[in-house]
Amino acid sequence: MNRYPLWKYILIAIALLLGFIYTLPNFFGESPAVQVSSAKATIKTDGKTLERAEAALQAASIAHDGTFLDTVGVKVRFKDTDTQLKAKDILEKEFNPNAADPEYVVALNLLSSSPQWLTRLHALPMYLGLDLRGGVHFLLQVDMKGALSKRLDSLAADLRSQMRDKNIRHSGINREGERISIRFRDAETRNKARTLLENDQPSLALTEQGDGDNLRLDATLKPTALKEIQESAIRQNMGTLHNRINELGVAEPVITQQGADRIVVQLPGVQDTAKAKDILGRTATLEIRMVDDTPGALEAALTGQVPFGTELYVERGGHPLLVKKQVVLTGDRLTDAQAGFDNQTQEPAVHLTLDSAGARIFRDITRENVGKRMAILLIEKGKGEVVTAPVIRTEIGGGRVQISGRMSSSEASDVALLLRAGSLAAPMEIVEERTIGPSLGVENIRKGFHSTLWGFVVIAVFMIAYYMLFGLVSVIALSANLLFLVALLSFLQATLTLPGIAAIALTLGMAIDSNVLINERIRDELRQGLTPHAAIFQGYDRAFNTILDSNITTLIAGLALLIFGSGPVRGFAVVHCLGILTSLFSSITVSRALVNLIYGRRRKIESLSIGQVWKPDHDTRTTAKTAK
Repeated sequence: MNRYPLWKYILIAIALLLGFIYTLPNFFGESPAVQVSSAKATIKTDGKTLERAEAALQAASIAHDGTFLDTVGVKVRFKDTDTQLKAKDILEKEFNPNAADPEYVVALNLLSSSPQWLTRLHALPMYLGLDLRGGVHFLLQVDMKGALSKRLDSLAADLRSQMRDKNIRHSGINREGERISIRFRDAETRNKARTLLENDQPSLALTEQGDGDNLRLDATLKPTALKEIQESAIRQNMGTLHNRINELGVAEPVITQQGADRIVVQLPGVQDTAKAKDILGRTATLEIRMVDDTPGALEAALTGQVPFGTELYVERGGHPLLVKKQVVLTGDRLTDAQAGFDNQTQEPAVHLTLDSAGARIFRDITRENVGKRMAILLIEKGKGEVVTAPVIRTEIGGGRVQISGRMSSSEASDVALLLRAGSLAAPMEIVEERTIGPSLGVENIRKGFHSTLWGFVVIAVFMIAYYMLFGLVSVIALSANLLFLVALLSFLQATLTLPGIAAIALTLGMAIDSNVLINERIRDELRQGLTPHAAIFQGYDRAFNTILDSNITTLIAGLALLIFGSGPVRGFAVVHCLGILTSLFSSITVSRALVNLIYGRRRKIESLSIGQVWKPDHDTRTTAKTAK
């Protein structure tokens, strides 16, 4: 009756073992480290970067606990923060001799000290939130007017292209504030233009102005289009921020939208707030311009006499390049970029996909400039870098563009990644900055740990005193619940915050309710005169439905918090929901297995160690089973 088959015991033992393995990494702490990553998209971190970092540290006689290269960059571990800071200064001088134009990001970091065998099992510690680990909190304001201006300038270029394609003559297209004004000499031409724009530009609201030979067609963006531009700018900026934060090595950054035009960035574990501020504040744009191949122009530029309307750059390989200032196309028109090969020459190439407006502009530009070179530039902090400068072989239409020539396969992959990464859709500025020191995080962890520990101790003392051996079984099941919960949070790489610690403490209090229901139900069965074996069986069996109902209703409330909540509320809900699931398993399965081990193989039991079983005075038909 009260026996489990062997496979159930094996299943519970495996669950406990896995819980212990995945909980273990949280006890090893973190070690200080320095990370070296690329500050420019055209510079790559590889094995040579790793060797260079090791050589610089060896020359400075700075000991380290290991170096390795990952997808983010080179990382070096150290024993203490003093050595970490010295190493950062050495690596900064080595990799960025020109402080005004840094090529690499050298940032302080924290890495898990878990043994390698645990890491290979994907047993990693939980991420700690900003309030527990320390770090920096930024609130960034997105310049929506800048995003709107950028979009209107792009629309004006599109309108010029459309008018030229349809042979509709106009007297000029200009952007005036938040509207685009198109001038015409006669009403018939204006009507043709209006019909064209109503069909091809549904996001524009058109109004006719002027009289005589000074006719205008004013185009403004509709409210729905304005809203879409704002939402798109926020999405693109958040995606770009994710890419930039990777340079800092932050394990679990929090990037969320606040209101209509603000973005919250939380970087737990960041020690160098100035570096974080610098990375987030960067502005980068992708531009396509034509190369000036006028005879003698490049030579004149090299002597210091740069022709009007051009700029001097240096392309890959160190060759000088004279580029026109006029921007032909921006990265906003690019929808995809993939590395591949030229179908004819089988050389490495980059295949680009443009949107419809970009395809039209690119077709016109390539048709008019066959045989000339076109430069793709990344403009960052007011300085531009030439990513590549291919020769236009023929007119390119359809929105499919191929860039090839003088590239290796790895360089083609790098260029494709760079072009896909995009840039900020609108400028941003930091309007709020808040730093939480590591010492405050340690204090929060200590208080949270003590609150959970003492809550557990009080529950354990009460349960053992009131329910005796069954109370001890309940405490062991509660310990297993805590083990499963921490292991699950670690396995899922969830972020633990102060509200999460509060949820753990609440979970312990709620989880013991299930064991109280079971113990009291067993007592009730004993009062009814059942034998101890039958009381155990009926107690667990009849308490199950009550436990399941109560936990399901609590889980529904937790899921509501998870779906509709945000920030700390969401963090609380994640731990709360997971705690309900682990408590169901531990309070029913684990505790039942322990009780079966203690009593299941004993054929005759005189009494159960479950505390005093009170019998009503008028009930003389049953015999009370008292505690041993």
